[in-house]
Amino acid sequence: MTASYAADNLNLRDEWFGNSQEKIEGIQSHLKKQRLLREVQPTEFLQGLTLLYTLEKRQQDLKAGKTGKQVTGVTAKREAVLSLPVDAFQKWQQSLVQGYWKAAKFLRQESFFSTGDLPYRTQLIPLAAVMALLGDRWLEPKVYEKIARWFWCGILGELYGGAVETRMALDIQQLIDWIEDGKEEPNTVRDANFQPARLGSLRSRTSAAYKGVNALIQREGAKDFFWKSTIQDLDESDWEERKLDIHHIFPKSWCDKQGIPASRYNSILNKTPISYKANRMIGGKAPSEYLIQLQQHKNVQLDDAGMDAILATHQIDSVTLRKDDFEEFMASRQRMILAKIEAAIGKPVLVVDDLAFSDVVDEEE
Repeated sequence: MTASYAADNLNLRDEWFGNSQEKIEGIQSHLKKQRLLREVQPTEFLQGLTLLYTLEKRQQDLKAGKTGKQVTGVTAKREAVLSLPVDAFQKWQQSLVQGYWKAAKFLRQESFFSTGDLPYRTQLIPLAAVMALLGDRWLEPKVYEKIARWFWCGILGELYGGAVETRMALDIQQLIDWIEDGKEEPNTVRDANFQPARLGSLRSRTSAAYKGVNALIQREGAKDFFWKSTIQDLDESDWEERKLDIHHIFPKSWCDKQGIPASRYNSILNKTPISYKANRMIGGKAPSEYLIQLQQHKNVQLDDAGMDAILATHQIDSVTLRKDDFEEFMASRQRMILAKIEAAIGKPVLVVDDLAFSDVVDEEE
């Protein structure tokens, strides 16, 4: 593409990487100003441009009365990207940059704050393309609600792993149509199905659903056990010290002493986003012990009711936690997290038993 575009007097490398001598900032440099966009690849950006270009061509063909194979298909596949005309690149480039910028704002509102938090980088491609088409309309409550539901269905339904070019192409069309007329849900919304047993088997930080559940808890306003603030309250100056990371609620060493299998205590159900400072204070102590120490710390100073209110923001039942009752705690937390998952994807999650643990997927922490 760099070679073919050069024949039309467009330096694709300068457009992406910039050129200080020519005073060209470059798309990559601009995107990197947003923490969430630092790993956007040029091939991904070109896929977004191709989605926008082929969607426009399709709409033009339909308007002209074309039918069947005469109508351009929306696509992000390799051959279509390689065929992207220079004029299409120039037409949609700035709109897509702005679309990515809006997508980053949306992601922050949904409690994703760094590239490592993103369950699927591939889902960012159709999201940015849709944002490019919507402009500031994405901020309208009804529009935002549909985008958010589609986004969470993709994550918690685990639908954006592997080869997803066909899903991208369908999503940009169906999501825009859904926003415009509100009649038919996109396939990604209809296909999404969360299995309760997944909560028991989610143990790997690299899992999309694992990252999704973690972000969902933060989205609900989880406050740190020590700093008593949400991740949304942080700015760049105190990000590193006070950022929240996922840690065990019932500590590993405590669980080992109780004979609880690692496959169970490493589940996402026994983890929550807290700061490094809070995790250091927890150590290997029983919850009933570390909660008192936290509450009595000179920088915390909370009574039981105050700490219980913070625990509630993490979907944690304080009664079972203070009793050091691991089994009852896990059962109650499953119910609370599943309720939030249902709200995010907009459909019920069927629970067959009280505590859905599965050893079928043996993910390591």
